[in-house]
Amino acid sequence: MHALPDGEAEISLVVRLPWEDVARLGQEAGRLASQMKRPVTLDEAVSHRLRSVRATAAHARPAGEQPTAVTSSGPVASLPRLNGTTA
Repeated sequence: MHALPDGEAEISLVVRLPWEDVARLGQEAGRLASQMKRPVTLDEAVSHRLRSVRATAAHARPAGEQPTAVTSSGPVASLPRLNGTTA
């Protein structure tokens, strides 16, 4: 993790993706490059995608904002794996 001068942080990680997801990222990079009128890397496309969905992320709340309590009487569902199956 690296602190950036603009107050954000940069995290480097390795993610294994199916080729279909890589192709979608390439399409996203193409759309972004068209909007920005310059070449865009897959890294930039991923960063842009993450930033665009951050506003709707329930787990990332501004400081001081309390999440609403969620209660459930059923078992916790398993999370989907990267390949789309469940654990």
